[in-house]
Amino acid sequence: MTVFSDQGARGARRIAVVSAGLSNPSSTRMLADRLTAATAAQLAERDIQVEVDVFELRDYAHDITNNLLTGFAPPALESMVNAVVSADAVIAVTPIFSTSYSGLFKSFIDILDPDALTGKPVLIGANAGTARHSLAIDYAIRPLFAYLHAEPVSTGVFAASADWGGSGDQVASLSERIEKAAREFAGAIARRDAQAATDPFDPASYLGEGRSFGHLLGGLAGE
Repeated sequence: MTVFSDQGARGARRIAVVSAGLSNPSSTRMLADRLTAATAAQLAERDIQVEVDVFELRDYAHDITNNLLTGFAPPALESMVNAVVSADAVIAVTPIFSTSYSGLFKSFIDILDPDALTGKPVLIGANAGTARHSLAIDYAIRPLFAYLHAEPVSTGVFAASADWGGSGDQVASLSERIEKAAREFAGAIARRDAQAATDPFDPASYLGEGRSFGHLLGGLAGE
């Protein structure tokens, strides 16, 4: 867990970062880290402390496949899903393959209960070798989170290879997009905090008496 505030800070907001990069290191993770750092800075300006859990989906690839095949989640995957669905907000970043999100990213979405991210602010990021795939955030990824009843901020961040090693203007443009998205995301988290203060969310009532977070996995829904 990466912490951008005091470890024991009371009231710190927790962000789950899901990176679907396949290589190590990966530009997907690099974009996720940039989005996370910018969000933490924006929240700090609002006097909101933040803790961050970062999950590389490639570390759970076998468990995700087993969950899809058997309907049961191994303990490590259940713990990860628990952390994601109980976070205050989510940053989700995927590489783009064949004009859409990666198969690993979609498989992770498939094991979540459709209501697991209801009302949760989400910041979407994506990367690919060419800017031709830049529209994938809006026509492919955003509908996934709409199906999950999440609340993705209006600005998603796409990064092509040229954005990392291109001209100064291209690098500056990526930084500007990251900052804009982080401002929107931090604002959404702050608004959710304000709403929770007047109408606090009770995880027990959402899960139902005696129902564990394991049941939020798609393969276990309804048991």
